Amino acid sequence: MNYYNEIKNKLIDNEIYEKVKDYSKERNKVKTYFEIGKLLSEAGKEYGKNIIKQYSEKLMIEVGKKYNERTLFRMKQFYTVFSNEKVSTLLTQLTWSHYLLLISMKDYNKIIYYIELAKKNNLTQRQLKEKIKNNEYERLDEKTKEKLKTKKEYEIEDYIKHPIIIKNTDNYEKWLKNLWNNIHVSKWKY
Repeated sequence: MNYYNEIKNKLIDNEIYEKVKDYSKERNKVKTYFEIGKLLSEAGKEYGKNIIKQYSEKLMIEVGKKYNERTLFRMKQFYTVFSNEKVSTLLTQLTWSHYLLLISMKDYNKIIYYIELAKKNNLTQRQLKEKIKNNEYERLDEKTKEKLKTKKEYEIEDYIKHPIIIKNTDNYEKWLKNLWNNIHVSKWKY
């Protein structure tokens, strides 16, 4: 018996199971928060705008502190933004953290662009946040944005025009110090 392979296979099986389980949990969370958003939206129509505050005070005591007013508001906002979508097909493909980045955006086309980008490139929440911070959608030309809205096929030109962002990750003070030292040293060598 090869114990190493047996151990390795069990660990790999466990890793796969954990990933599937995490994905399933996250999908359930997104779907549940959408449904709660719908209920909050309906309750607000019936009982008034202050219902989120009232519910959050009770839920924080009875269920847990993480269900505060802000969290419930985000669930309602999530439902409001995506109430026209088929939940099972679109919404369960990203995590709740992804959607928290997107629900505050005003332009629905921009939201859809970032959802498709995240799905297509399997972006983490941090990577998506970086794309949003770099205004990737805003840098698209109007012709490409129109194709996104009408869901037309892209052409080669749409992919070519992709501005490059250059970031200086070096410490500016460190760079100046090195520059000064190099100037100072070279001055005395002659």
